[in-house]
Amino acid sequence: MSLLQRLDRLPLSRPHHLLLLIGGLGYTFDGMDGAIVAFLLPSVREEWGLTSGQSGIIGSATPLGYLIGATVAGLLADRIGRRRVMMWSLAFYAAFTLVAAVSPTFEFFVGARVVAGIGTGAESAIIAPFLAEFVPARRRGWFIGALAGFFSFGYVGAALIGRFVVPNLDDGWRWAQVLTALPVLLLLWWRRSLPESPRFLLLKGRTAEAEVVVADFERRVEAATGQPLPPVPASTGEAPAPVVERASPTLFSALRFMWSPAMARRTAVVWTVWFVITFAYYGFFSWIPTLLIDRGLTVSKSFTFSIVIYLAQIPGYFSAAWLNERLDRRRTIALYLVGSAVSAFLLSQMDTSFGIVAAGALLSFFLNGVYSGLYAYTPEVFPTWIRASGTGLSSAFGRIGSISAPAIIGFTSSSLGFGGVFTMITVVLAVGVFAVLVFGLSTTGRSLEELTETDDVHRAQQAAAHAGDPAPRAAGGNR
Repeated sequence: MSLLQRLDRLPLSRPHHLLLLIGGLGYTFDGMDGAIVAFLLPSVREEWGLTSGQSGIIGSATPLGYLIGATVAGLLADRIGRRRVMMWSLAFYAAFTLVAAVSPTFEFFVGARVVAGIGTGAESAIIAPFLAEFVPARRRGWFIGALAGFFSFGYVGAALIGRFVVPNLDDGWRWAQVLTALPVLLLLWWRRSLPESPRFLLLKGRTAEAEVVVADFERRVEAATGQPLPPVPASTGEAPAPVVERASPTLFSALRFMWSPAMARRTAVVWTVWFVITFAYYGFFSWIPTLLIDRGLTVSKSFTFSIVIYLAQIPGYFSAAWLNERLDRRRTIALYLVGSAVSAFLLSQMDTSFGIVAAGALLSFFLNGVYSGLYAYTPEVFPTWIRASGTGLSSAFGRIGSISAPAIIGFTSSSLGFGGVFTMITVVLAVGVFAVLVFGLSTTGRSLEELTETDDVHRAQQAAAHAGDPAPRAAGGNR
């Protein structure tokens, strides 16, 4: 009896929801840390007399750390395990967020934000592929979409801190960062509660450990539902070929495999959408409070309007999570990208505070809906041996958009104007719509092995191995 068939046939219940909560709280604090920079910028600009260009560099600092963290974390997670990387990256980010809170200079602050971003990027790149390996195919789109929805709670939390802490306390921008460092308390919970992914354990030949994890999960699901477990589906004779156990990927072997003929189309679509949505997202959220202030609003009123815009993220995420199972991930992504492009265009035409907030809330709704689909879609297109690396590298490539967007807007906003900034974002989003609709992969209702254990993918794995990595070998144990 296959361990993975046993895992995939379990009904969604309390043990799955506990994983969702633990991973979701991590995303909440990740979102809070990323969003808080937008609310620090006006105070930091005033304290150190910064130019728009220097403010843009601050906006790009954390995403630069994200890029490094996402790249390294994926490779480490495929080598030493998902759980360990998540815990240490969270501690790393919390520690350096506290360092950023006591920054004496602009340069020190930028450096601390980069290093804190390494921890945030590492953690956020791992959670989705880790949890995707526990969830049955029939509910995976909703589950991972809902997981991504926890980012929105962090953004709303950051907006509340920006509204009530930053302008009302001496050195409020410093205290705001202290508040975002609290997730270090989650480490003890994670260490006690989280199992390692059975798929990772099987890949590494640690079959006995995988059996313990799956058996414990079955026991907890049965206790939570109060009903006998569903029978394991009978084999149809068309099961995907077994996953091979192979050496952990290096950056070179991961990129060679991801851009092999069998994988290039999948990788190109995922990387394009990650870049497009992250460019638009950070271009919008990093600058919206400052742009509102530049249009004559007070700091407090700007931050109040930002809370409204951030609240629109919540229905955006969870409506897309619901559609993930009904429209397929790629159609959900495309639909919300179209909505984002229309909203960005509307925002470019607004010249009143009410119009800006209404269009901004609409853009917030759709941008975050894209993320809900993308976080579910990305782990599905990569095989287990490279799932964390593939997700991390895709996220890292997207971070180029988050690094460039605040700086580009910072340096061009005076010449392009408010309308020009959001016209540019509209064009970028249109590229993503084309890529995902024309070249995207349908994933709804298909197991991870069905999506990734195909003949052409196996041949690509062999080619990567023969290019210099140790040759793959059949995974032992209960497969």
